[in-house]
Amino acid sequence: MSDSAPRRVRVRAPELIGKGGWLNTGERQYTLADLRGRIVILDFWTFCCINCLHVLDELRELEEKHRDTVVVIGVHSPKFVHEAEHTAVVDAVERYGVEHPVLDDPELATWKQYAVRAWPTLVVIDPEGYVVAQHAGEGHVHAIERLVEELEAEHAAKGTLRRGDGPYVAPEPEPTVLRFPGKALVLPSGNFLVSDTTRHQLVELAADGESVVRRIGSGKRGFQDGTAAAASFNEPQGLALLDEGEGAVVVADTVNHALRRLDLVTGEVTTLAGTGRQWMQADATSGPAREVNLSSPWDVAHWNGKVWIAMAGIHQLWAYDPEGGTVAVTAGTTNEGLVDGPGDEAWFAQPSGLAATPDKLWLADSETSALRWVGLDGAVRTAVGTGLFDFGHRDGAAEQALLQHPLGVTALPDGSVAVSDTYNHALRRYDPATGEVTTLATDLREPSDAVLVGEDIVVVESARHRLTRLRLPEEAVKVASVAHRTQRAATEVTPGELRLDVIFQAPAGQKLDLRYGPSTRLLVSATPPELLLGGEGEGAGTDLSRTLRLDPAVGEGVLHVSAMAASCDDDPDNAYPACHVHQQDWGVPVRLVEGGTDRLPLVLAGMDPDQREH
Repeated sequence: MSDSAPRRVRVRAPELIGKGGWLNTGERQYTLADLRGRIVILDFWTFCCINCLHVLDELRELEEKHRDTVVVIGVHSPKFVHEAEHTAVVDAVERYGVEHPVLDDPELATWKQYAVRAWPTLVVIDPEGYVVAQHAGEGHVHAIERLVEELEAEHAAKGTLRRGDGPYVAPEPEPTVLRFPGKALVLPSGNFLVSDTTRHQLVELAADGESVVRRIGSGKRGFQDGTAAAASFNEPQGLALLDEGEGAVVVADTVNHALRRLDLVTGEVTTLAGTGRQWMQADATSGPAREVNLSSPWDVAHWNGKVWIAMAGIHQLWAYDPEGGTVAVTAGTTNEGLVDGPGDEAWFAQPSGLAATPDKLWLADSETSALRWVGLDGAVRTAVGTGLFDFGHRDGAAEQALLQHPLGVTALPDGSVAVSDTYNHALRRYDPATGEVTTLATDLREPSDAVLVGEDIVVVESARHRLTRLRLPEEAVKVASVAHRTQRAATEVTPGELRLDVIFQAPAGQKLDLRYGPSTRLLVSATPPELLLGGEGEGAGTDLSRTLRLDPAVGEGVLHVSAMAASCDDDPDNAYPACHVHQQDWGVPVRLVEGGTDRLPLVLAGMDPDQREH
């Protein structure tokens, strides 16, 4: 709905103030007086809000077309506690490709001055500094563009329009392998496929979770099918294997409002569903997949013979039928909130993560900070969470536990569920058997997804631009652990002695930190413990190489390896060099066979010489 002020009302625009300061301006601070003579559009947004993200995309064309007369100013006005953190706003501005100045207003000072009541809200200020329009919600940019054209003509005639370059200053790009990755998938090969969201690509990483095997997509925003190099995506997120002999992946191409198909053998990208246009009220809710509009699909999961879609943009679940080539709504009314019941009566709020088990489809309902599930009867139920504005970090009984804007969910082998509790920077666990919520790990910067690898869980640390491997607690893997291990092929090793080498090379300009004793640590254990006859060094040691003795009578198991190395800047003139801790845990399934390898290299940092040969 639009809440527009008539243009005849002359209201002086309040000043722009925000304790967090300005972003995308080269550190310059602005006042409205600095912008006099330009048409200013204030975009009141918060980065958790899917409607706000839609408006960012709507504004791109207008900004480009009227770049010499219009200045868009994003006023970031947080809903969640995490969104009031300045570093989180800095991350969000880069993550979503915001190419205009942003005022960080953590205390909602400017929000209150403009009497804003909803996310998103757009306010138009004329070149003389008067508010001439205000719109709440999305879908108003076409109307605003007409108003802009009228203001351009009016103020050009009056001599009050000032043309020229705007105040936007692009930040320097960061040379990380991944940039705000969204979701991950373990491929049949044991490699990882990661949606490199901000760079509009998919990246295949080797089993170490770091080495790049290949990139799929041109790296530019677009909606084009074709080869791995020519195809283009627009902020892709969710990934799932298709039932096609495990040779293809379905991709939630979020900002293109589409599902794409990646052929893992050829790298060819095609479109499965969606038109590239955003679904609006009164559009079709079922039909041929290529003819029906979608809205910000955020995640996908294969369940019950279909690919289920977390349709974050309209607070629903949809499903794609690979056999019939159709899509249809499966749950949700498009109303935003938390209401359980039959699928066609349930309410969601930006479902953003999916995980399938034989009898349940688990989902992270981000805006209600909830963990919910769909049963085989089609009904929706809530495990954790109470509503749109109840959030926090609290363990305990599910009815009183709290999450904060979770984006990912992962089914664990014992029937429990791991939740990527994004704004709490934590990995949480819900156990249906006990009804309890616990915390598995903290200090994970905006985790957005996680996948199982052996007895480990690999977390997508989106705001640290990496995959992070963690050891699952014993209680989370004690049931069906063997079946769980089969998700990753075992390494065939020779019975008897096995050389374990953890490869670490200090980054350029750094050296091992020896000031306080050994700078490395290596811990080795096994499941079952009987697998190791010797060489574990009583569990710990400082040498990153070890000769292990494996019992051929055991046959197979998992080697648990935890390595740490500390390095510091190698600058003799600096009395206080910056130091860094590099740490990694591995769970390596092994099978003892004659003729197997007698060396197991694991890369902590650097590159193993044997790998270079391949």
